[in-house]
Amino acid sequence: MRKILFVIYSCVCCTLFAQTNSDIQSVLNNMNAQEQSWNKGDIPAFMQHYWKSDSLKFIGGKGITYGWQKTLDNYLKVYPDKVKMGTLKFTIIETTQLSETSMYVVGEWELQKEKPTGGHFTLLWKKINGVWVIVSDHTS
Repeated sequence: MRKILFVIYSCVCCTLFAQTNSDIQSVLNNMNAQEQSWNKGDIPAFMQHYWKSDSLKFIGGKGITYGWQKTLDNYLKVYPDKVKMGTLKFTIIETTQLSETSMYVVGEWELQKEKPTGGHFTLLWKKINGVWVIVSDHTS
């Protein structure tokens, strides 16, 4: 009986671990795609990994922006061209899967441009219709 329970427990743990690694890798791949889109000067492609909803939250130095379109509009206003955008680099500090459909990512961002800048971010990713998207972004 103990051997059977151990085998069942081991299989369940392996399955959850494999799913977690796969989900984390999907989110990290999305973040890599965001870096590449940004560095090509393509803000709309960068935004494809955000939840296309009026409920999206972007928290920055000026407060909370609600909605995908407003967030896109703000990015386009602040970064009207490739020169202003610079080159983006993410450094991931922590990735924690909270459930099968939610993940928490903490990291640093850096923009190399005329006046380099950077800071930290906390992203809440949610799996919606099988796709991982950012539902809340706190960047400072």
